[in-house]
Amino acid sequence: MEKRKFKRKAGSPEPRLDPAMRVLKALHNAGTPEELTAEELEKQRRNQEILGNLAAPMTGMVWDSFDIDGTPAAWMRLERPHKKVHCILYCHGGGYTSGNLGYSKVLSSKLTQRTGFDVLAFEYRLAPEFPYPAALEDAEKVWNYLMQLGYGARDIVVAGDSAGGNLALALCHKLKLEARMLPGALLLMSPWTDMTASGSSYTERKDIDPMLTIEYIHAVRKAYAGSHELTSPLLSPVFGSFEGFPPTLIQVGSHEILYSDSELLRDKMLRDGVECRLEVWDDMWHVFQMFPLKKSSYAMDSMAHFLLEEL
Repeated sequence: MEKRKFKRKAGSPEPRLDPAMRVLKALHNAGTPEELTAEELEKQRRNQEILGNLAAPMTGMVWDSFDIDGTPAAWMRLERPHKKVHCILYCHGGGYTSGNLGYSKVLSSKLTQRTGFDVLAFEYRLAPEFPYPAALEDAEKVWNYLMQLGYGARDIVVAGDSAGGNLALALCHKLKLEARMLPGALLLMSPWTDMTASGSSYTERKDIDPMLTIEYIHAVRKAYAGSHELTSPLLSPVFGSFEGFPPTLIQVGSHEILYSDSELLRDKMLRDGVECRLEVWDDMWHVFQMFPLKKSSYAMDSMAHFLLEEL
C-alpha cells in the first residue's frame, strides 16, 4: 500500500498551542529525561499518570480496572450497548521504563470512542527494575487471558504507541515463533522498531523533534535491553520476518527522530507480503494522537476506517 501524507492546507496558519496544550506538552517533555535516575523515573511515571487523568476524554465511557494474575489491567468500554465481537489489546508507550494504567486512559478512550470496540489496557512490568523480557512476558499473559475469555486471535486488534508499538510487534513475533495464530490487525502509532537506531531520521530530524532525543533513546534502551543482542526481533522487530503478519496501519509524525523506524518497518512488511499502510502526518510529533488536536481526531478516524476495511 502507498504511503499517505497528511499536510496543512495551503495558506493555513502554522499550528499554535493553546494554554491547555502547553501544559500537556510540558508534562510530556518532563516525562522524557535523559538520565534514568530513580528520582527522574518517579517523576516521569507520576507525570504520565497526571497526563492520563487530564487528557482522557471519558464522556460516555466506562473504565473497569482489575488484575490478571498479578498484572494490573483495565477495560475501556462504551456505556451504551455495543457489539463485543472484536476487542483491542492496547500496549502503552513510555520507553519500557514508564507508563501505567492512568497513562493508558488517553489512547484507550480514543480508540474505544472511534471504533466502538472494548479496549484492554495493561500495566506491564517496567525497566530498569524489570528488564527484558518482563514486558513481553506480561503482554503474552494478557493475550492468553483474551484467549481464555473466548476471543479468536483474528477478532483481536493489537495497538501500541512508541515502545508499546515495539511491544505489539514483539508479541506478534513471539506468537509466530510459537506457531500460534496472530491478531486480526495491528495499529501502530510512532512505533519504536529499531533499537540499533540505524535510521537517518535520528540525526536528520533531531532539531525538529520536540519530544525525543537520541540520549533518551540510548538511556531507555540500556535500561530495558541491557546486554541482549539489539537486532533480535523481540527487541528490534524490524529485523524479523513478517510473513503471515496481519494488516498493519502505521502512523508517524513528520517531526520525529523515530520517523525512519516507521519507514523501515513499512518497507520490510511490504517486501514480506504484508498489507501495510504508512500515514505520515505533516508537522506532527511523537504520538501526537494523545493531544487534543484536529489532526489527532482525523488520525483516530483513519484507524477506525482501516479496521472497517480489514476486519
